[in-house]
Amino acid sequence: MSIKTLTGLNKAAVLLICLGDEATSKVFEELTDDEIRQLTRTMATIDHIPENIKDKVFASYAETQRDLAGLFVKGAEFAKKAIASSGSDERIAALMEQFVSGTESRPLETIALMQPKMVAGLLEKEHPQTMALILSTQHVEHASEILAHLPEEVRADVIYRIAKIEKVSTDVLARIEDALHREIGLVAGKEQKQVGGMDKVVDLLDHLKNSMDAEILETIEQTDPDMAEEIRKRMFTFENLVALDGRSLQMILREVSNDSLTLALKTASDEMKEKIFANMSSRAADMIRDDLEAMGPVRLSEVETMQQTIVKIAMKLQEEGKLVLGSGSGGEKLV
Repeated sequence: MSIKTLTGLNKAAVLLICLGDEATSKVFEELTDDEIRQLTRTMATIDHIPENIKDKVFASYAETQRDLAGLFVKGAEFAKKAIASSGSDERIAALMEQFVSGTESRPLETIALMQPKMVAGLLEKEHPQTMALILSTQHVEHASEILAHLPEEVRADVIYRIAKIEKVSTDVLARIEDALHREIGLVAGKEQKQVGGMDKVVDLLDHLKNSMDAEILETIEQTDPDMAEEIRKRMFTFENLVALDGRSLQMILREVSNDSLTLALKTASDEMKEKIFANMSSRAADMIRDDLEAMGPVRLSEVETMQQTIVKIAMKLQEEGKLVLGSGSGGEKLV
């Protein structure tokens, strides 16, 4: 054993062996499982520590301690703990999202620093799949603004392609970055990135203005009705109707039969039921209450289909400008 051939891991193992098991166990409390595995494996290969090696390892440790004097902290963990004590759950969630987004390594992150209109101008001659990949890597607010500045005829196609994306090879991202390097000078990421997907699409559409989301969904429906249906389910659910004012809710209920409404209310929350009952005649409300009590088991899929039918009625009324909706999230089992 020579001090010149000892790696940092070897020196750490020698130091801990010399300090003894009690001190070592305290050190282990501060290490990760992987670090402990590496150290213990190295310790297992040592059966003799010459006196001169021990002295030199201790001297090296003392020198390093002097050079690195100060306070060592796990900054990210400290920041997360501080945020967790910063107020309400809503504020904590918002701050945590901002913190994680700010510290995460994101592909094509320089685009986030560019004006949306400028990015759209840069992308408008690209293939829709390239547009989709790039928008998938951006924060929702920024991506939605870029989307709004893209040519109207490609928006739905781009949204459709984003919904189809799950994971993207870093090689693909690298090729895109290389192609854009002259304009915005980007460096490729090293790991596979989770981008795109249905959740990304829902967030994007939620941030669009001027009924642009409805226009995009109509175009997607012509190509892929199932996808359009899934996006609508995630954008606005039956339970979201509880947030509507009485006039809007009454407008929707006039388009729904009592039998259909009864089935839709089978899995509804008590709050939802009471909101519905408060916006119809007491006689009709009592009839539906009685029917719900007498209703036997029904398939969950039947209830969800009826709820989605009512949501479609609400969306149609919104497209006609008669009401304004908010947004939310969407085996056979009996309920």
